[in-house]
Amino acid sequence: MKVSAIITLKKDVLDPQGKVIHQTLDGMGFKNIDEVRQGKYFEIDVKENDPSKAKVIVEDMCKKLLANLVIENYKIIETQ
Repeated sequence: MKVSAIITLKKDVLDPQGKVIHQTLDGMGFKNIDEVRQGKYFEIDVKENDPSKAKVIVEDMCKKLLANLVIENYKIIETQ
């Protein structure tokens, strides 16, 4: 079963890459953007058929390795 995890910086953490992306888009003529925040996306194929168990496995991965819980949040999405 495929499960996706999206890791983003917490709102109160500065995002220098997002700021550079925002400035670049602004320079390209995209003037209607208030803010850009960038993150990481993982698509993980888990050897588990039960969606709730697969989600728990990926959540454990996020807590232990994929996300720095001090400065990042994560969101799990079931993709199948």
